Amino acid sequence: MKIVEEEVLISRGAFAESPDWTRIAEEIRSAVRSAEWPPNTGTGIFTIRPMSRANGVKPIKLGPIAKLKAKGWNIEHPFEFEEVSDEGRTAATVAKPGDFDAVLSYGRLPIAVEWETGNISSSHRALNKMALGLLRGSLAAGTLIVPSKKLYPYLTDRVGNISELRPYFDLWRIVPCREGVLQIIVIEHDAADTAAPLIPKGTDGRAKR
Repeated sequence: MKIVEEEVLISRGAFAESPDWTRIAEEIRSAVRSAEWPPNTGTGIFTIRPMSRANGVKPIKLGPIAKLKAKGWNIEHPFEFEEVSDEGRTAATVAKPGDFDAVLSYGRLPIAVEWETGNISSSHRALNKMALGLLRGSLAAGTLIVPSKKLYPYLTDRVGNISELRPYFDLWRIVPCREGVLQIIVIEHDAADTAAPLIPKGTDGRAKR
């Protein structure tokens, strides 16, 4: 799988400039690049059948998520933080905005990865969840992985994609946090071949993914 773009929306503080983040960021990239189709070929080559809206998305992330798990990342890990009252005091309740696909424990703050397999509203929720984690000081870094404009037409209709997120970049860039990283990695197939097997679609509610 190719990485064709990396959009860094937030990069602030010592951690963002640290060798640790450089190493972890490359660990994420390496896992992403390992995605291949057909699977289990050992080539790292991702070949899509170029049929409009014909391919699923969930199987794409399985290999990379397994790579992260082998590196010590926790999979489908819950994310939560203490809520803050209108007066600025820590409230007694805990907010639970949902799980992340993969989380690496780093000091007192986690690092999160989300691989987009839902629709475009799911992409917004994922980025907002990460931005909220940075705002609340509950997350060190967050990465969202989405298909490119070139890959998107061959995947499930309305799946989250970079083109529909781009108009909102300025909003995420101004999230008021003192430190942390928020980034988007854009992926694309290595090749297109009408003889390649279709990526199967699973079901997510009523939608096929």
